[in-house]
Amino acid sequence: MDTSPSLALVLLVAVLVGCGVYLLLERSLTRVIVGIAMISNGVNIMFLIAGGRAGGPPLVGTTEPENMSDPLPQAMVLTAIVITLGLTAFLLSLAYRAWQLNGHDEVQDDLEDRRIARLAQSDEVPARSVDDAGTTLAEDALLSRDETSVLPDRAGRARRARIGAGDEELR
Repeated sequence: MDTSPSLALVLLVAVLVGCGVYLLLERSLTRVIVGIAMISNGVNIMFLIAGGRAGGPPLVGTTEPENMSDPLPQAMVLTAIVITLGLTAFLLSLAYRAWQLNGHDEVQDDLEDRRIARLAQSDEVPARSVDDAGTTLAEDALLSRDETSVLPDRAGRARRARIGAGDEELR
């Protein structure tokens, strides 16, 4: 009895997971969703490969016990398919909401990412008690021009967020 997996299936798992990880690292939510779907399909195929060779149905009395296929990997794949469907539906709703709000599905940097990028460009190691660039989060918010610094009010108009007590120009 040969239980070694097919090389084509192993390569398929590697390609699906590799491409899925690449797409997962993109900034577009659509590509992230496709990447998660590819990773989940690759892992499902890996579970089926790990389950061993195909055999008869695992019903007592219809197949000899040594010729039965293992039902556990099949049950795990079925559960993974249901979980992936729920996760994909949730991510699609997030992407649709981001499209409605911003007109695009690209994830933007937050203030902390920008602060870390400036620190990396300056090649300085800051003291733990001092801000790396000498700026506060309020000053970072003033410099940034993305949706994190704009808050909608109840009337539907956009107003600038009042970060600090001395930020009168934000009103």
